[in-house]
Amino acid sequence: MIDGPIDDLALQRIEQWQQGFEERAAKARALNERTSGLTATAREGDGIVEVTVGSGGQIAGLRLDEEIRRQPATTTARQILDAIRSAKASLAREFERATAETVGLDSAAGQALMRSLNVRLGLADQSEGDE
Repeated sequence: MIDGPIDDLALQRIEQWQQGFEERAAKARALNERTSGLTATAREGDGIVEVTVGSGGQIAGLRLDEEIRRQPATTTARQILDAIRSAKASLAREFERATAETVGLDSAAGQALMRSLNVRLGLADQSEGDE
């Protein structure tokens, strides 16, 4: 039979577990709120190419200055791709900052989120995300 002090100890542990879970859930909600609307913009070719990516890394905007007509298409293509990579890298830095300030970069959740984001953005190989 279980006596009172053991019951109290078990109840205390359950309450601590629940409190820890609630704190982690609150941090995860805060991270989601901070990152769901993130965008990042990068410019290339002295600003004649501008790319904005959304929170999932999708291209949310592309602006080409009229000066673009004065250069070869291959140059324009390279500048667009470079701007996409730069914008994604900037987005990852912003996400990293938000992660550090909410769930923490050293936490298992923070590390998993950053690996997943870097794979999704094409900044890391899938094999790195599986480690």
